[in-house]
Amino acid sequence: MKTIRHTDTLEYYDGILLFEARDPLGGHYIASQIDEVDGLDRYAVVGVSPDSLRRFRAGLLDLRSLMLEMPDGEWYIARPTADVDTPIDLKQQTARLEDTDYLPDDGLVLYDDLIDDLAIEEARSRGNTVFEYSADPPEAADEHRMRADTYGGLLTCIQRLVKYSYENVLRDLPRQFKRAIDTTNAPMMDVVVPAAPGSLRVVLESSSRPDMFGRAELARALTRMDEVFESAMHPDEVPERLQPYKGRLAKAYIDLLKFLAAQDTGLRYSWANPDSSRPQHGGVSGGDAKRISALLEPAASRLEEVTIVGEFVRVNRSAGSWGLQTDDGLKTGKVDGDRDILNGLEVGARYRFDCKEEIEEDAMGDEKSTLYVKSIAQA
Repeated sequence: MKTIRHTDTLEYYDGILLFEARDPLGGHYIASQIDEVDGLDRYAVVGVSPDSLRRFRAGLLDLRSLMLEMPDGEWYIARPTADVDTPIDLKQQTARLEDTDYLPDDGLVLYDDLIDDLAIEEARSRGNTVFEYSADPPEAADEHRMRADTYGGLLTCIQRLVKYSYENVLRDLPRQFKRAIDTTNAPMMDVVVPAAPGSLRVVLESSSRPDMFGRAELARALTRMDEVFESAMHPDEVPERLQPYKGRLAKAYIDLLKFLAAQDTGLRYSWANPDSSRPQHGGVSGGDAKRISALLEPAASRLEEVTIVGEFVRVNRSAGSWGLQTDDGLKTGKVDGDRDILNGLEVGARYRFDCKEEIEEDAMGDEKSTLYVKSIAQA
């Protein structure tokens, strides 16, 4: 008889509702509770591919679809004992799983339990504010690994988001209060555990030492970041919910979501102070990261013809950039085509630049324009 062993509880409520298991050859299984008989829970069990299981854990695949994939076309009934370390016997079924009432409804997506003790344990042992996160990129399907560019990209995106969260918080504080704060390296973090044992969870610690109450300024930034991440709970309302954080903070958050979408992964995080009784937590599923990123693509783009007259003050021929001091202030732009058009121009001389202005409007209503010079004449 085929047997499996419980490896991870995925959902729990007055008992195990959903768990992951492996067979002696390393095959992956998912077991979903269906009922109780003689005091023991019964589970519908199916084999799953490592990548499908990863996509389910990342929120990219619902449980019904995962169970119906059944790589070998077989499914089983199991009645495990209360001891999760005991091998579980599987009884193969002949009826089609889709003809039973054992399948969950469409759209049931797993959101990993983000409340755990790692952040608190690390915060207390280090006496400092600690932030930990994990992700499930495609390369993590078979083993705990992450590509170097994904690892580095995530660190960069997260640190930028924390930095601009802190700047956003400081703007709300009274001036006299800000003077009393040492903001040197306040939002900066150091990697202290590149990959926690048994997972690919990265642990970071505040670069600044905590105050007499055991709290670092970093906590202010992480609290504001939590507020921003709450928008992911309402994907269709993200543009409106990000309005209070418009500017660099919103852009850093959007850049992180786009990075997650491109890497086909979600993000889970938690953080704590040394005196925390429970961690703060947040994150976004891989599916929602893709959905929100698509929603926040530029809403509109248009071109306009513009003529600018002023004194030539700036040029970088290798980059194809230029600047004109006009009556309305400094205007800068780029070259549309051959950069030799900038050759021979004299700083301080007056010129007329005929330009094409490209204007992009994002989903939050912000406009970004770029001037491209097409022709130049003396004025």
